[in-house]
Amino acid sequence: MADGIDQVTAWVDAWLTDEAVNPAIRSLVVDAIFQGVGSVLSFAPVIAVLFFFLSLLEDGGYMARIAFVMDRLLRKLGLSGRSIVPLLVGFGCSVPAVMATRTLPSERDRRMTIMLIPFMSCSAKVPIYAFFTAAFFPRNGALVMIGLYLFGVCMAILTALLFKRTLFRGEPVPFVMELPNYRMPGMKNVLRLMWDKARDFLERAFTVIFVGTIIIWFLQNFDVRLNMVADSQDSILAFLAGAVAPLFAPLGLADWRLSTALISGFMAKESVISTLTVLYGTEEALSSILTPGMALTFLTFCLLYTPCIAAITSVKRENGTGWAVGMIAFQCVVAWIAAFAVHLMLSAFGVA
Repeated sequence: MADGIDQVTAWVDAWLTDEAVNPAIRSLVVDAIFQGVGSVLSFAPVIAVLFFFLSLLEDGGYMARIAFVMDRLLRKLGLSGRSIVPLLVGFGCSVPAVMATRTLPSERDRRMTIMLIPFMSCSAKVPIYAFFTAAFFPRNGALVMIGLYLFGVCMAILTALLFKRTLFRGEPVPFVMELPNYRMPGMKNVLRLMWDKARDFLERAFTVIFVGTIIIWFLQNFDVRLNMVADSQDSILAFLAGAVAPLFAPLGLADWRLSTALISGFMAKESVISTLTVLYGTEEALSSILTPGMALTFLTFCLLYTPCIAAITSVKRENGTGWAVGMIAFQCVVAWIAAFAVHLMLSAFGVA
């Protein structure tokens, strides 16, 4: 799919050039719309496969049994077995995962589970992982992606143990659940569930990410006097991101374009890749500027920092404004500390 998008982009670029279209319009269409949004859409098949297997588990009756099997382990973390279902759904999308906590009978268990959901790598983070592993770890991409998933789970376990002794003291409610019968998943149901979940990804690609990419393009190509700039260092975006970049300097990520991508990721995690594509131009340009160590540090931060605004809105609706703001602050602090630790460790081994 990526090759097809590249071919269409090249064809449109050549056609606009032949028609002598205004350079600003051509840059908007090619750099912002086709390269920015297209870089996200190229990962749609991977997202669809992920949702397909989650739908198989859900329609086959395995989800409830996973909750039963995990109850003893989760009780050691201060949760009941019911919490495993929202956490597993979190690997698909944080928004339905937060909504799935409504099935938990205890307010304590529900709030604690919601605070742990962001540590699960949702499908919106998959394009980020795939993009960076393809650019920096082509031979060990699978190991790096598996490592990111496992690291997120480990951080969730450590956070649960911390919460058990601080914010959420007490014992989880007893586990009582009626187990459904095993059944062969119906392909029609599985495909419907897969499409319902994948559709949300596509809708974000053509709404939030589309608008965000155009905004990033505009801020990158114009200065405060609304004159088109030849060097993005003179743009509005460089001016705004320069104020945030020092926060990431201790992580070895002082480049203002990286901090810009992280900020856009608050709107939708897929926007991180579209923003980087707009700012750096190509994957080769990005890989020529960043090192593998910087890429790992950046991936660590992306794994752990605040979920997208849609997920935060869901948290606000379920737990209130205070919990939503607290989640943003907590996730960003944890992400910064973890990324800093990764940076120090890689520097010690001479990798950064």
